[in-house]
Amino acid sequence: MRHAIIVLATAALLSACQTAPPPLGRTPSPVERTPPGTPAAIQLAASIDAYKALVAQQIMSANSEYTFSGRLPPMLPAIVVLDLSVGPDGELKSVHVHRSRDSEASAAALAAVRRVPTLFPPAVHLMRRHARTFDFSETFLFNDQYRFQLRTLSGPQ
Repeated sequence: MRHAIIVLATAALLSACQTAPPPLGRTPSPVERTPPGTPAAIQLAASIDAYKALVAQQIMSANSEYTFSGRLPPMLPAIVVLDLSVGPDGELKSVHVHRSRDSEASAAALAAVRRVPTLFPPAVHLMRRHARTFDFSETFLFNDQYRFQLRTLSGPQ
C-alpha cells in the first residue's frame, strides 16, 4: 500500500511539472515554434552540416546566374576555400580566402557571398561557449566558364 502511495504521489508531481498541451483544434503559432528573437520564417539548423547546407542554398539562390548544376567536370580550373564568420543572429561578420590559386575565382567567390541580400540563419545554438562568431569554411568549385557549385551541395561525384 505504501509503495502505491509513493508511485501515485510521484506521478502527481511529475504531471504538475508538465506544460498543458494546446487546446484541440489550435495550431501553435510560428512564434511558439521558434526560439525567442528568431523571425518566424527562419528555422534553426539541427547540426553544423545542416547549417552549412542552409547557408550554401542562400549563396546559390543569390547567385543563380553565376552557378552551374550537374556533374562536376573531371578537371576543375579553380577551387576556392572561403572562411566565413557569422554572428549569433546570422550576420556575416567576415569572409576571407583561405585557399586559392586563382585570383579571379577568389574575387568571384567573395562577391558571391557578399551578394546574399539577407542574414544567414541564426548560429547561436552552434557556437562554442563564449564565442562571438560561428566559423566555418565553404569550398567553391569552378568550371571553365567560371561558374561555380558549392561543395556542401554538390554531393558525391
